[in-house]
Amino acid sequence: MEIHPLLLVLIIFSISLSFVTLSTIRMILMVKGYQYSAAGLSILEVIINILGLGLVLDNLANVQNLLAYALGFAAGIIVGSKIEDKLSLGYVTANVISQDNSGRLAIQLRDKGYGVTDWETNGYEGKRSSLQILMPKKQEPELYRVVKELDPHAFIVAYDAKTIYGGFWIRALKKRAITVSD
Repeated sequence: MEIHPLLLVLIIFSISLSFVTLSTIRMILMVKGYQYSAAGLSILEVIINILGLGLVLDNLANVQNLLAYALGFAAGIIVGSKIEDKLSLGYVTANVISQDNSGRLAIQLRDKGYGVTDWETNGYEGKRSSLQILMPKKQEPELYRVVKELDPHAFIVAYDAKTIYGGFWIRALKKRAITVSD
């Protein structure tokens, strides 16, 4: 069966886009501790990749097919990243440093439902208040908004929390079956 060249380009682009999107999601699942889901997804990923490569290699004389595969690959990285942002899997720890060391920011954040550990620290220009907040990754943008509203000069840095043990969150985390060290 002969496929119209333009349709073949669209098919190859779509296959490559799907493959890389799945590959990106699989990698994120592995990093976040969802190994079985990642393994299941990899089966579909390999099948799609073999189909796409087969179409490109069978029609290697047509440079547009190779370009379609490469463009689909690039687009798949963007789409996969956007999906990862929407999934927001796992937990993050945000460190907030405030020039106001009165403890007011910690109280305001606790009043809004955040679990906050705070302590006094020293910065280049004097005493500071450091706050550490553990939360589901989906809540990270809202925390930034709230902190900027309460303390526009606060410094915020966040990073993924991979292993969590003890403390305020442990019961909730065990129920959600994330990686918890004993």
